[in-house]
Amino acid sequence: MKSLSFCLRRVSLIAAMFSLLPLAQADDSKNPAAEAKTEKEMKAYKQVIPGTEISYEMQAIPGGEFLLGSPASEADRKEDEGPQVKVKIEPFWMGKHEVTWEEYDIWSYNLDIQRRKLLNLKGTELDKVADAVTRPTKPYTDMTFGMGHDGFPAICMTQLAAKTYCEWLSQKTGHYYRLPTEAEWEYACRAGTTTAYSFGDDKSKLGEYAWNYDNSDEKYHKVGQKKPNPWGLYDMHGNVCEWCVDEYDAGFYKTLAAKGGVVNSPVFPAKKLYPRVVRGGSWDTDPDGCRSASRIFSTPEWKVQDPQVPKSKWYMTDALHVGFRLVRPLTPATPEQKLKLNLAPEENIERD
Repeated sequence: MKSLSFCLRRVSLIAAMFSLLPLAQADDSKNPAAEAKTEKEMKAYKQVIPGTEISYEMQAIPGGEFLLGSPASEADRKEDEGPQVKVKIEPFWMGKHEVTWEEYDIWSYNLDIQRRKLLNLKGTELDKVADAVTRPTKPYTDMTFGMGHDGFPAICMTQLAAKTYCEWLSQKTGHYYRLPTEAEWEYACRAGTTTAYSFGDDKSKLGEYAWNYDNSDEKYHKVGQKKPNPWGLYDMHGNVCEWCVDEYDAGFYKTLAAKGGVVNSPVFPAKKLYPRVVRGGSWDTDPDGCRSASRIFSTPEWKVQDPQVPKSKWYMTDALHVGFRLVRPLTPATPEQKLKLNLAPEENIERD
């Protein structure tokens, strides 16, 4: 039997569908603040998802070099965080917050398509391309698990689902979005710092910046309630862990270090379903797991409660601690780069 919360959730989705802007044919993707040809021209911007009143914010992240990983002297350090490697990162924009349910539901529940049909509205050229992007099957239960919807981070999606959302949003807006690489994520989290956290080494201050096991009351919280890091990014420590595009490899940093010198934009292309990298710690993570260099990864146990056979390629019913954040590189990847680095969705290997 479906729970009451799930039934109420469906009602809220119907209400959300009718809250979309009446001018669905307006090209909301045209946003001068979002346009830049050089790093100097990049600025923070707010983007309305075309045909809706739902928006998200992106912060401009400057390019630069940093030491990926943690020093051997860092408290609570794990072996897979080293050796430290000097890495060069190209400029990009990153989501000011984790992707919320309001944003995610437009894609996952076809709310944009349903509204156009109900009101007999013609979609834009961008709509037509976005409509062709794969959408997930409907979940068998309420994926918020009663922890909250409006203003809260979307959770329980597979990396494939997060990647496909990025593909849909790219088509919807005309700007190229994807998941961050592990190196990009840590670079943005550190925001120019070299300490265990973006605010320093004193973990007693973590509660000012992060929802973690010590203060979360065993649930996630609305995005943006804590202090941001120096680059204006919220919840990089805690709240929900965030998918990166990489496959997890405990020895990846050793491989990079063996190359010598500065490594340019490293990424470990995913070739198998498990393990994939998630970063940042969550509401269910101890303070040490919220450090900038801390690494964790996906496992089949994140789908244990899924009753479907075969298990869903879209949902991770036991990953209540996992969400994602958008990245938009200043220089979009070419089709060849997307294929080589596995930046795009790859449904053929998204099975247990």
